[in-house]
Amino acid sequence: MFDINEIMKQAQQTKEQALDAVKETMEKNEERINEIEVPGSEKSASISASKVEEQISANTQRQVEILGQMFGPDSMAQTAVNEERLQEMVNDKVAKAASSAAGDLLEHLFGEDMGVLAAALETLEMEDADDEEELSFSLELEENLYSTLEETMARLESMPEPEAVPYQKDDVKWEHFGILLSGILSTLNSHHLDRMDVEEHIPVMEQKIVSLVRRSWGIDGRSDLLDRIRDLARDGYILRYQLYSEASSPEELMDETMDEEDRESVSRAWRFSRRYKSQYAPGFMAGWDVGRAAMLTRWGCYLGWITESEAVGILWELSRKVVEELHSWREFAQSYLFGGLMWKLLCGDSSAGSYLGYLADAATDLLTGKKEQNNGQWRDCPWPAKRKIGFLP
Repeated sequence: MFDINEIMKQAQQTKEQALDAVKETMEKNEERINEIEVPGSEKSASISASKVEEQISANTQRQVEILGQMFGPDSMAQTAVNEERLQEMVNDKVAKAASSAAGDLLEHLFGEDMGVLAAALETLEMEDADDEEELSFSLELEENLYSTLEETMARLESMPEPEAVPYQKDDVKWEHFGILLSGILSTLNSHHLDRMDVEEHIPVMEQKIVSLVRRSWGIDGRSDLLDRIRDLARDGYILRYQLYSEASSPEELMDETMDEEDRESVSRAWRFSRRYKSQYAPGFMAGWDVGRAAMLTRWGCYLGWITESEAVGILWELSRKVVEELHSWREFAQSYLFGGLMWKLLCGDSSAGSYLGYLADAATDLLTGKKEQNNGQWRDCPWPAKRKIGFLP
């Protein structure tokens, strides 16, 4: 059995060469791509959408050439495939943006990230794909989000699922089960779910995942990764939900360093926790914590920050935790939605309704999807029956 704390002791050892190579490549990539000129907003205002598309295409070609020089001849063939895919995406987005002012076209195409890595592949961050107009939070909006959550969770509860079955302690099914704990995020990102590696080892994809983990999680290597996984496995939102639901007022959770926005976020999360405290115990948050920890484990293994044997051990520990708290894939999915809404309330993200929809769609594919569409993985891997697991020797 693997101990996450024991693995942490190795965090100060020599950084793995693969990580150093990826970091160096990313830095060079950013420097060289930033040298490419992009039409500014004032200049773009006087040209047509077709001219902007032409400029984007020219810059795209130059960016691909730079990547080819950096990665070498062997990687150039793979990059060429991405170039074709990128052009298709540019054409599609330009068509959708035809009615936009030319000055806003570049922002419509790529948002804040003008790098080729963000444009060459489908986004790995679900939130970035949400184009809904931001709404200001209100008590009415909160109530609507509660209704959306409850309706979506009820829909998941009605879905068919195989009965839980006993797993022996040394059953090979545990490894597959651990991988499937990352199922929701993996499905949203079109990752593999039949192996530990989330994607094929293509340089562009490796850099994209490095960027994602750094930007969204603040993780910059092995030590940060293991710290975050340990925090999710030990405390996470289970502890946060417990603290919020036990507080008699949101002020108990605030301190003098918080600004008005932070105080509003705390108040929203407190109202959420108090609303559901009698219905859901803190342990119900296990799916939200474990699902994200499992995804981080697989991303870390893919990037070479932890070994595959370490990843297997971590997923085993996460499996133990989640099976102690939850009893089915349906409940796991409900937990993920539940934690996801609390997170969105804390973040002040009023697009939480769409976010819940994305999560529910992914869970539905995992529970009821068709094999020819490469989904239905939860349906084909029954949940471990708790009473016969035999975790203790």
